[in-house]
Amino acid sequence: MAGQSSKADRVPPRVLVAGVTTRAIAESAARAGFAVTSIDAFGDLDQHPTVRAISLHDRYSARAAAMAARNIECDAVAYTSNFENHPRAVEELAAGRALWGNAPAVLRRVRDPALLTQTLCRRKCAAPAVTSGQRLPSDNDGRQWLLKPLASGGGDRVRQWRDGIPLPRRSYLQEFVEGTPASMVFVAGGGRAIALGVSRQLVGDRAFGATGYQYCGNILASDGDGRFLGDDALTNAASALATVVAEEFRVVGVNSVDFIASNSIPHAIEVNPRWSASMELVERAYNISVFGVHATACITGALPTFDLLRVRASTPAIGKAVVFARLDVRVGDTNRWLADSSVRDVPRPGERILAGRPVCTIIAEGRDDASCYLGLVRQAEGVYATLDAWSR
Repeated sequence: MAGQSSKADRVPPRVLVAGVTTRAIAESAARAGFAVTSIDAFGDLDQHPTVRAISLHDRYSARAAAMAARNIECDAVAYTSNFENHPRAVEELAAGRALWGNAPAVLRRVRDPALLTQTLCRRKCAAPAVTSGQRLPSDNDGRQWLLKPLASGGGDRVRQWRDGIPLPRRSYLQEFVEGTPASMVFVAGGGRAIALGVSRQLVGDRAFGATGYQYCGNILASDGDGRFLGDDALTNAASALATVVAEEFRVVGVNSVDFIASNSIPHAIEVNPRWSASMELVERAYNISVFGVHATACITGALPTFDLLRVRASTPAIGKAVVFARLDVRVGDTNRWLADSSVRDVPRPGERILAGRPVCTIIAEGRDDASCYLGLVRQAEGVYATLDAWSR
């Protein structure tokens, strides 16, 4: 009829996404029907074909990305790591357009380790002790401590602390908890939260070139897998933890809580109040449009109907790992990787990757956590064989 536009004529909302690496969030947004522009540090070859990708490479910083976004027309902005550590950059990124994500005031509160620990303990949630400034512990108290930067990300610069080691500026100590590193993904709005996935984290694994406490992947396993003691109890407790974070800090959209799983209890380490790496696995495994639920929660506060315990019971394991260069390497022909759906974040030919820097991401599936992990290790071996061939 005259005066009416068809669905095909409607212009999709224009969304700009920014962060260190944007391939996964941009792909999710594009699949959800948005017109996407991305700004990041890598400019991976395998961005979704409809995404307009802008890479700042070595010039990347949250501030630089926010500045680069100034003249890009869009209806809304969203961010991923490392914007959560730079509230002022978020203010600049969102100037004059809708922010689909947590506001700077929320970031300042939820990323304060002392405030987070105090709040969670007040709500009867488990959280390791933290301290900073002049209140340094002694080796005689029987506890172990980790030295962490306030602007943390991916386990970078996290190390064990010993009595007598001075505390660098903008850092703090967090009590070490023995257990399994894990993460809970959730979507929040209006002080409520819906759990979307719980996964084991891969940390400092030399099979992928990682060291120390460096994050290098996640495995999203099925119910009863055995990796976590008291699986359902842990999932329920982590879901309750996400609800407390939503109620107390009023986070919105998709977020995640990193924790240490010990005797079915999640000991909260930190909150990542933005898109995180394991969300790609949730989208693949559970057929959820993660960016779609993120946008809806940010715009209307509405949350999806989703039963994590039910879907976990019938889903095999899926995992991802970041492969880090063990030696400096010049990237060769990556066409084979582009044709392989299990290799993502594909670098550009001719790019020089320094030792310790990420090369690509690999994805594997298996009947359980153990077989999935083995698949990731085998794929990593194939990546390193290719890197060796390029070096020769």
